[in-house]
Amino acid sequence: MSLKTNLLSANHRLNSSIPRHLSIMGLCCVMALCITACGPSSPKKNATKDCYTNPILRGNSNTSIYFLEGKYYFVENVGDQIWLLVSEDPTTFSKAEPHVVCRAQKSYGLGHIWHPQIIRIDQVWYIYFTADDGNTDNHQLYVLENSNADPLQGEFVMKGRISTDPENNWAIHAHVFEHRGQWYMAWSGWESRRVFKETQCIYIARMKNPWTLDSERVLISRPEYEWECQWINPDGSRGTSYPVLVNETPFYFCNDQTDKVYLYYSASANWTPYHVIGQLSAEKESDLLDPASWTKKETPAFKQNRKVQIYGPGRPWIIPSPDSTEYYLIYMAKNREGTTPGDNIRSVFMQKIEIGPDGVPDLGIPIARGVELPKPSGTPNSNVTADPQKQTADPEKQ
Repeated sequence: MSLKTNLLSANHRLNSSIPRHLSIMGLCCVMALCITACGPSSPKKNATKDCYTNPILRGNSNTSIYFLEGKYYFVENVGDQIWLLVSEDPTTFSKAEPHVVCRAQKSYGLGHIWHPQIIRIDQVWYIYFTADDGNTDNHQLYVLENSNADPLQGEFVMKGRISTDPENNWAIHAHVFEHRGQWYMAWSGWESRRVFKETQCIYIARMKNPWTLDSERVLISRPEYEWECQWINPDGSRGTSYPVLVNETPFYFCNDQTDKVYLYYSASANWTPYHVIGQLSAEKESDLLDPASWTKKETPAFKQNRKVQIYGPGRPWIIPSPDSTEYYLIYMAKNREGTTPGDNIRSVFMQKIEIGPDGVPDLGIPIARGVELPKPSGTPNSNVTADPQKQTADPEKQ
């Protein structure tokens, strides 16, 4: 006997004395409970297998994830170490065994490790990271190399420091990407040494090889809008005694569905709830080293959602689902709006984004913690598959 027949029979027995329209309503509710994969009323076995909840990582300090050949590679900085986690399911990194790939202080005398990125270039693995010699004004970009096919094997060794300009200005948050057969690096840096304030700008340069730039740095974004220049908390407290204006953590996104090249970045001080995600865009055929090619969105692409207590979202990253039919925004956010040390703990969140019929990505709005969401399409050991009629969904409607 079919599931539908069973349900109809049960509904008839339970509701024989109830008006027909109420009986049908009851049937619909029962069917919804059976077919809903995720949600507060879903069966616990389905919630475990086909759903996930945010945050996917708690108390973390990075969002860099690389997808290759069915696996997701996540790198994070823990003290002076860089850890690598690998999973076929990006929602289960909290269960992955961390692998220490670098002890920067012990091996190279470097500290204050920030925002590493892992990527494979010409069959070789590279990890880009930010570090200093004990003086934060000396933060620079470094790269590790591992020629083993499996980055969990072999050894990541120091390839060197990447010089971004003749004056060796402060440079952080390297993001390396390929566009139309050419490799580029984007990063956050100072125009000149700090005097009475910090102004972090987004730069881009062409790469000669994975450890050397092949052009002068080009400034493509500086903090200019009010939402990019926030550094004082709601209660008037400050993370520094001087102004800090921020554009940092750039991330490149472009595919056959998008109408342009997009470069997302974090704006405003990350210790405030006003930390947001901004957006730059350029025509796919344009010269990415020409500042005139880039257009900045006048409003944040993604910002805090006070209704669900998600504050200061930033450090954007976008990954495909295992079957590459969907795309997900990875970001970090504060636990609370306050300014105590506990309020500034950040966690990693993940939610589906939509690419509209016009090719423009829509990052949506932050979804509350604990809400059950369908796992990415094609996730191993999951029944979730893409809707052939719509390969992306609006996160506001989930």
